[in-house]
Amino acid sequence: MNKLTLPLLALATASIFSGCASPKNATYVDPKGTDTIVSLNKINIQDWNQAADLLVADLMASGVLERAPEQPAVLAISRITNKTSNQVDINSLTKKIRVALMQSGKVLTTSLISYDGVEDPLAKELGAQQGATTPKPYYTLSGLLLEDKASAGKINQITYTFQLSLTTVKDGLAVWESEQQITKMGKQSTVGW
Repeated sequence: MNKLTLPLLALATASIFSGCASPKNATYVDPKGTDTIVSLNKINIQDWNQAADLLVADLMASGVLERAPEQPAVLAISRITNKTSNQVDINSLTKKIRVALMQSGKVLTTSLISYDGVEDPLAKELGAQQGATTPKPYYTLSGLLLEDKASAGKINQITYTFQLSLTTVKDGLAVWESEQQITKMGKQSTVGW
């Protein structure tokens, strides 16, 4: 080997081993901030947060919750259907919406009536033992989660559409509907928006 080859070989070897070094230590990031991982192939925490915030703001601005004869209005969660190619936890969206609505003071959500069954079976059992009646919800909240994928060359884009409807139980009329879209684009998953 000549004198130039040996230093180049040493440099190449060092760079290979430095690339195998352990990743940066884990750190906390703001789930609503711009330092979170953005995945094109799934709904991320910031997607759930953004969709829930936008949907709740739209519902609160509509004034429909104040139309219930009793305040705060009682709300039951109906079916939220996932029509995406991903297996997702719909509760990530509905729980954020329920918490925000409860904190507004305009809605009480029942844990005894739900499309997926009783959320709090102990409360139902204890209530039945005490002769309590299950509160009748004035509203139900239902929805749909959709996706649309597109690509051009090596660039991929995905749009997740979150649709919600608020319906009065007494007549089945939808009194509020909203749709929020989250669109992501890139070659692959990255950090940041």
